[in-house]
Amino acid sequence: MDRRSFIRKAGTTGVGAVAAGAALATPAIAQSNPKITWRLASSFPKSLETVYGGGEVMAKMLSEATDGNFQIQVFAAGELVPGLQAADAASTGTVEVAHTVGYYYWGKDPAWALGSDVPFSLNARGRNAWHYHGGGIELYNEFLAKQNLFGLPGGNTGTQMGGWFRKEINTLDDLKGLKMRIAGFAGAVVEKLGVVPQQLAGGDVYPSLEKGTIDAAEWVGPYDDEKLGFHKVAPYYYYAGWWEGGPTVHFMFNKDKYEELPAAYKAMLHTACRAADADMLQRYDYLNPKALRSLVANGAQLRPFNQEILSACFDAANEIYTEMSAKNEEFRKIWDSMAAFRKDHYLWAQVAEYNFDTFMMVQQRANKL
Repeated sequence: MDRRSFIRKAGTTGVGAVAAGAALATPAIAQSNPKITWRLASSFPKSLETVYGGGEVMAKMLSEATDGNFQIQVFAAGELVPGLQAADAASTGTVEVAHTVGYYYWGKDPAWALGSDVPFSLNARGRNAWHYHGGGIELYNEFLAKQNLFGLPGGNTGTQMGGWFRKEINTLDDLKGLKMRIAGFAGAVVEKLGVVPQQLAGGDVYPSLEKGTIDAAEWVGPYDDEKLGFHKVAPYYYYAGWWEGGPTVHFMFNKDKYEELPAAYKAMLHTACRAADADMLQRYDYLNPKALRSLVANGAQLRPFNQEILSACFDAANEIYTEMSAKNEEFRKIWDSMAAFRKDHYLWAQVAEYNFDTFMMVQQRANKL
């Protein structure tokens, strides 16, 4: 056989082999990259586009990573189920995913709140460190598994503001009888100091403040708060929201549906959730400064909670931690882990980061930046 004939025949054979290989591989690829469409029930309205948008960020990244094979349709609060029933819908399989916050379900079991935020725990950086490297995700999922859920962090607002008040709060006596829109763990803490917690839907907060039905209300932070115009009816804007030092928003997946996913899809899902988690905090950090300037320019009066009030709230929170840990083993297990890391986090935070930030803040106040 001459050289040209040999190459021609070998080439033909090779092409055929490749074609045959492709034909054999296609079913395997199809099996590992199946077409999947899930529905996500958000606890948030579209008007809160930063926190609601976390679901869209995750879904978009997942779709792009799978060439459109794994789609998650995002629905705002109320479109499929009420916002505060999103986790229940994912648990029962009504939807495959919820984008929600664990402390919404505090009334069912206080352990729900520990995956999201509780008073005087960690800031956003500390919470993420504990989640991703301190076993927080795994501990929380031990609890969620009993609800037929699997959870991954899906956003963080950073430390929130302490709320809008119709009058100044200078002493502990000013808290007694104060009607405040605040719920969950935080509501239980301030109730010990004489505050009367109120649970109100977002749309009812402004008129209630305007009429004096309530005296104060907590919401989120400058960017989200500005949209609701609270500064017009309750001008004193207090900080910081010690009950939400670094609140995590979660993607909660129906556990059965999650476990059915191919390994590659699980890996992509984890990556997309982690990206959405980081993106939300970055967006809030970018948007809040401008909104804060605007609020102050339009009449908001910034006020810090004084040390007397913060210390009293801190002590009240610790009383509740002790009470809860004594009667709820799942709560105790997660809280003990978080509290142990909290000591180390604030040890390190007060060294390099604190000193650098403090120096730069002084320069900002001196108009040198």
